Amino acid sequence: MKNVSNWAVVAVPAALACQMAYAQSSVTLYGVVDESVRYLTHANKAGDSSIALGTGGMTQSRWGLKGVEDLGDGWSTFFKLEDRLYINSGQSDPTLPFFNEAQVGVRSNSYGQVILGRQYNVMIEGVTIGGYGSNPWIPYDFSFQPEVTMTGGIWTSNQVQYQAHYNGLMFAAGYAFGGNAGNSYGSQIGAAAAYAPKGGPFTVGGAYEESKDSVNGAASKAWSFGGSYTWDKTRFAAGYIVNQNEAAFSSFANGPFSASALAALKYTDFARRRMIMGGITQQVGNAWHFAANVWRTLQDGKKPSQDGSAWQYQLVADYNLSRRTDVYLEGDYSLYRGDLIGAQLQGVNGIGLAQKGTQVGLMAGLRHQF
Repeated sequence: MKNVSNWAVVAVPAALACQMAYAQSSVTLYGVVDESVRYLTHANKAGDSSIALGTGGMTQSRWGLKGVEDLGDGWSTFFKLEDRLYINSGQSDPTLPFFNEAQVGVRSNSYGQVILGRQYNVMIEGVTIGGYGSNPWIPYDFSFQPEVTMTGGIWTSNQVQYQAHYNGLMFAAGYAFGGNAGNSYGSQIGAAAAYAPKGGPFTVGGAYEESKDSVNGAASKAWSFGGSYTWDKTRFAAGYIVNQNEAAFSSFANGPFSASALAALKYTDFARRRMIMGGITQQVGNAWHFAANVWRTLQDGKKPSQDGSAWQYQLVADYNLSRRTDVYLEGDYSLYRGDLIGAQLQGVNGIGLAQKGTQVGLMAGLRHQF
């Protein structure tokens, strides 16, 4: 008995050490906390202005857990859980699930990765990996980003997505299950690709996505392409996004918006909506970022009274106090016509819906990353 015990004292820790050496794992707590004071004109139908502490700043505040386990031979598994919250009240964003991102996947250094769960849709992947989204130095997605609305709201549930990178070429393909017996109602399919040569001055990319109404299977299609060019510390970017809805499209349960929210956003008013966007970003030293952005949106309504158009302009100045903390000033001016008055083109968490033909916004904020 003594011999067995002595063998166990030596062998069991050795076996565990071998197992730990073979499959190392880690879990990381991360997040971003962003808060701002925002002034906004025409914040209601009476035309009144408002000034308030916002639910966040230019960035959507969030915290999350992510982990990875090394399986050996270039293979690993990973997970991610992420919650978005309102800094002014301390509440989780009531418009989204508690874990707005919830995913698990497997990755190969040679063959790419497969991700399962609620995650980015391929439209936002195309804009992101294509490098033509606005203000690229800002972490994650943020509130005043009109292209977010055009990508269908960033996230899709019940999705399986494959991603691969090879010599500067990046590819993503995804399918979201509708979950309905006998049909594909509520499903989504899409693909995105981009080319960004390592150390090169330019990126180009695009994406296509088709979602089917959760009730009747009517299609909502979207496609996009664009690119960027960086000269020294100056970046020029331009992109084009198209949304096209069949007449009966009104709900998509796998997305971030309910049927009532889609109606409130006037997302179901149009047969086709087009956005042309461009921006210049200038880095000065290691601490300063300046940006100027413009968005032009044209809407063909399902009926003439739902036609509309919009111009949106933005200026941003951002200063890094440290590697994790920065302060910023932002100003924006919007000009809306027709059915786009009252529509949300400011991102997922719109700071205010324009209730008149023009709107001015000013914001000062503080952001910390951890």
